[in-house]
Amino acid sequence: MAAVQQGGFVAGIDVGGTFTDLVLLEPHSRALRLAKVPTTPENQSFGVMAALAAGQADLTALDLIVHGTTTTTNAVLERKLARTGLITTQGFRDVLELGRRTRPAPYGMTGTFRPIIPRDLRLEVPERMDATGTVLTPLDEDALRAALTTLLAAKCESLVIHFLHSYANPAHELRAAEIAREVWPNANVTAGHELLAESREFERGVTAAVNASVQPLLTRYVDRLRGELERGGYTNDLLIVNGNGGMVSSRFVAREAAKTVMSGPASGVMAAAYTGRRAGEPNLITYDMGGTSTDVSLIRDATPAVSSEIEVEYAMPIHLPMVDVRTVGAGGGSIARITDAGLLEVGPESAGAMPGPICYGRGGEEPTISDANLLLGRLNPDTLFSVDNSISMEHVAAIFEAKIGIPLGLDAHEAAAAVIRVANARMAGATRMVSVSLGIDPRDFALFAFGGAGPLHAVAIARELGIPRVLIPGRPGITNALGCVVADLRHDFVRTLNQPVASVDMSVVHTILTDQQREGRALIDKESVETARIDTIRSADMQFVGQTHLLRVPLPDGDFDHDTLQAAFERVYFDRFRVRLPEIRANLVNLNTSVIGVRPEIDLAILIDSDARAATLDEARTGTRRVHFDTGWHETPIYRRDHLPAAAAFTGPAVVEQMDTTIIIEPGDHVSQDRDGNLIVEVAS
Repeated sequence: MAAVQQGGFVAGIDVGGTFTDLVLLEPHSRALRLAKVPTTPENQSFGVMAALAAGQADLTALDLIVHGTTTTTNAVLERKLARTGLITTQGFRDVLELGRRTRPAPYGMTGTFRPIIPRDLRLEVPERMDATGTVLTPLDEDALRAALTTLLAAKCESLVIHFLHSYANPAHELRAAEIAREVWPNANVTAGHELLAESREFERGVTAAVNASVQPLLTRYVDRLRGELERGGYTNDLLIVNGNGGMVSSRFVAREAAKTVMSGPASGVMAAAYTGRRAGEPNLITYDMGGTSTDVSLIRDATPAVSSEIEVEYAMPIHLPMVDVRTVGAGGGSIARITDAGLLEVGPESAGAMPGPICYGRGGEEPTISDANLLLGRLNPDTLFSVDNSISMEHVAAIFEAKIGIPLGLDAHEAAAAVIRVANARMAGATRMVSVSLGIDPRDFALFAFGGAGPLHAVAIARELGIPRVLIPGRPGITNALGCVVADLRHDFVRTLNQPVASVDMSVVHTILTDQQREGRALIDKESVETARIDTIRSADMQFVGQTHLLRVPLPDGDFDHDTLQAAFERVYFDRFRVRLPEIRANLVNLNTSVIGVRPEIDLAILIDSDARAATLDEARTGTRRVHFDTGWHETPIYRRDHLPAAAAFTGPAVVEQMDTTIIIEPGDHVSQDRDGNLIVEVAS
């Protein structure tokens, strides 16, 4: 397929828990269309097609569609997975269940755990490699064929082949996969080493099991969506955003389906890095608050933090490179309630899209964060998005007073303010997880606020954490969709060595890194998207001998020796723990290479219609209303974001409204606007 030339219409589509967002742009003519429609959980492709229709997209004229999906994320979190069988080394069928000697809850003997693949579908066959890759027991092919027959009779749709030490020698896994593909009725066969060549059998096995369990679901979804698009006249490629922030063709994505877990949050972080770099703010803490949850991540030097040790939930590590996003159950639809102990709790339960918050008018009767913002004047009841039936403020206030206020001895508005304070505390805690808990001072960063509800709370959270500036992009509510448009092509590779640095063969190290880079460039060459350049990031996962925790160590370009590798690890260890241990040997566990096809630059200034800008700040003002802040009620000016003059500057309190979000500027905070239309909020001490 010929490369798509940057210059035609490109559509970025992100499916969230509540809304599906569209950014449709043509960089050269600076044409821009936006759309936000309700997500259709029963079939996400319906919401995608509805967003394209709402954006008046001509599918026959679209050059490229890039899509961030929650199909695999939701399937994993809700355990709505395909029936999957596993064939493993004799004696090791329970590796997925034994795990790492941890507990679901830190105190007491409570909590439950359910392995991805049930025990009756985990079968063993005689075979064995040792840790050096030497064959101890040959693969019993007759036993393998019998196990395949058993799993097919059990109506398994996917298959995992996971043999001990396959990272050191994959010969048995390769032969088993070859035999399996002769009899398996579809392409859903995952050999563990092909997805992750890592030494730890539990993590490698769970990653492979997740991949196989979501493969059929992603395949069906992508095929269904491609069919809908083709019937509408779309003939070019559909790209899917991976959890590492890059994207891959939908023609290949199901092979490594587990890489799409965290696709949606990753696209927002990539947009934040892109926006921050252009705005001169390369160090960011991203804060994405949507309808059901809040995601936070860290960006240093315009590069998002990527981790290969993400644990999506208890005992479900997916050891593939993913943008390191931490999530808390606090979104606009998060429900506030009084616990049996008489304490106010917000989330993680959510009203979701149906029935949603009370103010949506869909039958919701539980107080939520969105309802609290409405009662406190922070949201305009006349411009709420996705409201089915008008609900009076008195009705919302009565529910808050009955369910929150009376138990706490507060009136309705005091109860709403308490809900906001508790929610802000939870979200500030999530922000600390990606900063303070890692030895990073949040005061050295700016807070990048996006999502439909993020700009409502960002300034208060920044003040709580001592963050001096808040950066609010031109279209906060559709930033994830924008991330799809600006995302680069990316392929990540991991290879385990697990040897002490002092004894590792450096020629082998350089050969592995070179081969990984060559393979990544070859994969990018197969894609149908034009790139401006290809970048390579090399790193190593290292530890002190005897430790289990890994640290990601950047590697220099070109050749390097043992001393350089040891010094690089000691530097990273000191930066993380502020301790030097020169007498302990370092261990080289994994070699990692990321090959990134960087796409041509897009001018983000087109996100704000320059023709709509007013000449003065007063002309952008639409009125005033009473808004509650921590210091009490203030008569607050309301501004229209699209009408703000290019050189707009003002001091809070203020409310800035736009199609996709509402921005709260607290008393004393100063706001200015940059060339891309980003609002820069200087937080008052």
